[in-house]
Amino acid sequence: MKKVPMTVVGAQKLREELNRLKTVDRPRIIAAIAEARALGDLKENAAYHDARENQSFAEGRIKDIEGKLSTAQIIDITQIENSGRVIFGVTVSLVNTTSEEQVTYQIVGEDEADIKANKLSITSPIARALIGKNIDDAVEVQTPQGVISFEIVNVEHI
Repeated sequence: MKKVPMTVVGAQKLREELNRLKTVDRPRIIAAIAEARALGDLKENAAYHDARENQSFAEGRIKDIEGKLSTAQIIDITQIENSGRVIFGVTVSLVNTTSEEQVTYQIVGEDEADIKANKLSITSPIARALIGKNIDDAVEVQTPQGVISFEIVNVEHI
């Protein structure tokens, strides 16, 4: 079975969602189905069909999260010594060599990626170009707008 890298924070968020689905959403949906059944004819009962659809979604999401957690290789970057090398989980600061604009990204698992929160998926072109590089290295990334050159100015294990 292939292990999928995940940060401690990402794993915790999935566990919290799984707990909410099992302890809050599942009982609420079961109660909604029972209420709708009590109304009679199920064939034309929109409330019943809606509750069953919600149940199907919740059960699918529970299975999905359980599967992701079972294959997760949880990496706690704070327990790894900072060597200045870009690895999974680090927070890396880059300077665009053309515009001098500085950006900071954390390299995370695919399910944790959120560009608005500056979290890049390990499979993204920028992250793939950065992995294995060190502070002060120049990195060129192929983007839809063309090649962008970055310099790695800082690597943090936070």
